[in-house]
Amino acid sequence: MRFSSNFSLSVRKVHRYLGLFLGIQFLFWTISGLYFSWTNLNEIHGDQFKKLDYKPKLFKNLINPAKLNIHEGINTIELNDINGVPHYWINNSQLYNATNGDLKKNISKEDALYIADNYMIDDLKVSSIELLKETNNHHEYRGKPLPAYVISYSNNDVVKAYISANDGKFQTVRHRSWRWFDFLWMTHTMDYQTRDNFNTSLLRAFSLLGLITVLSGFLLWFVSSPTIRKIFNKN
Repeated sequence: MRFSSNFSLSVRKVHRYLGLFLGIQFLFWTISGLYFSWTNLNEIHGDQFKKLDYKPKLFKNLINPAKLNIHEGINTIELNDINGVPHYWINNSQLYNATNGDLKKNISKEDALYIADNYMIDDLKVSSIELLKETNNHHEYRGKPLPAYVISYSNNDVVKAYISANDGKFQTVRHRSWRWFDFLWMTHTMDYQTRDNFNTSLLRAFSLLGLITVLSGFLLWFVSSPTIRKIFNKN
């Protein structure tokens, strides 16, 4: 068995051009992998900005939910603390004052600030609060309940807390490190729409081409090795 110079040249070209074509993506995979391995996921989730020991307030003298004027009945119910007042969140659609049965139509900015204060550490200072009504696939609050209040804090990490304007639930916290993680995760999964799809055609194609690149590298070494060539050229 003999390896012709043309065959070696063809393998070299395949390896070279595949490497050139895939090089940027390989770089993103390496950089993102390094970032993921050197970061603490709890910090990415923003635990350093949260009151992890927070416990919901206890309430007494609540009215019987059966007395609420809900004609369709109740299939889900939660008790939420809205500005120090207990509220029932019924059927994932309506808030009722749990002491007098009044329907609460919306969460105010003051309510949202109270809720955020329960969950966020005291060292943070609020710089602004606004109502977010819509997002796109690239927004840091994508895929979560809307509308929502976004509360911004004045610090170097550009921290933002999100509170659902429908039920008053604390949703999430976002900050600079999370945004870097999110961007690199997008480049790692090659899902440039939702970030979380590992089954995109683009990722599959680049993975296969990456495998071919590695295998062509092994083959290139094999056909270029003087020792291997001597062994096969004797036969």
